Amino acid sequence: MMELRKTLTGRIVLTAVATVILLFLALPIVVIVVTSFSDNAFAAFPPDTWTLNWYKALFADGSKWPAALSLSALIAAISTVFSLIIGVTAATALVRSELPLRSAVFALVLGPLVIPQIVTALGLFLLFEPAAMLGSPIAIALGHTVLAAPIAVLILIATLRGIDERLEDAAASMGAGRLTIARRITFPLAAPGMIAAAIFSFITSFDEFYISQFLSSVDTVTLPVQVYNSLTFDIDPSVTAVSAILIAVAILALGLVALVRWIGSGRQDSLLSVENTVGVANPGGEVV
Repeated sequence: MMELRKTLTGRIVLTAVATVILLFLALPIVVIVVTSFSDNAFAAFPPDTWTLNWYKALFADGSKWPAALSLSALIAAISTVFSLIIGVTAATALVRSELPLRSAVFALVLGPLVIPQIVTALGLFLLFEPAAMLGSPIAIALGHTVLAAPIAVLILIATLRGIDERLEDAAASMGAGRLTIARRITFPLAAPGMIAAAIFSFITSFDEFYISQFLSSVDTVTLPVQVYNSLTFDIDPSVTAVSAILIAVAILALGLVALVRWIGSGRQDSLLSVENTVGVANPGGEVV
């Protein structure tokens, strides 16, 4: 690979291959977005004529989409709060403490990511059904947290490992307690990672289908379940409009994550430059 990049022919080949791969990955997304503007009820591609009728139909009287959208947003918000609480606690324990059996705990936290989602959904169904919690937004949010929390933990672990511990050591050397260090040093520096974890947790919950399908009821239908029902039992071209909106939300969320992390990347550098300038603590740990 390195040899290819050293020659003009190699760079052209790599650029062409990368372009083809990116186009292949983006093609289904482009097709969905373009089809959402088609006037054909069977979602023909390419469109013969362009229209916004399917977007207008989403919010027409009697439409089921607004209720499904609001329910998914509510469940995703609750799941995000749960995921952040678990993520901050677990990541802090794994990175900032001498936790016994750390590898085993880390594997346990990441377990839901490697277990098939339908297996997790079935287990949650068997857990909540005797408690008569099927159809409860809280139950669905707890189920989504099982999948969203490991993602939050991974992001926050990477964030905490990227924070220079000399800043915390300097604060401790001047008499700051653990809570003060966390409140004044660690959490402010980890804020971009926490925002990124919240966004990814929200998206994970918002798009989750299997757990929602197993735990939902007739009165609690999330957006992914409503999309499935529309594709299975009806011929509703509004599904393409919903899909296009979800794609736009995902792109905006990823852009927001990149922006937040870029803004936050300079905060630790500025603190480190101040530390090195005033001599709060040298790398050897001596207070100057």
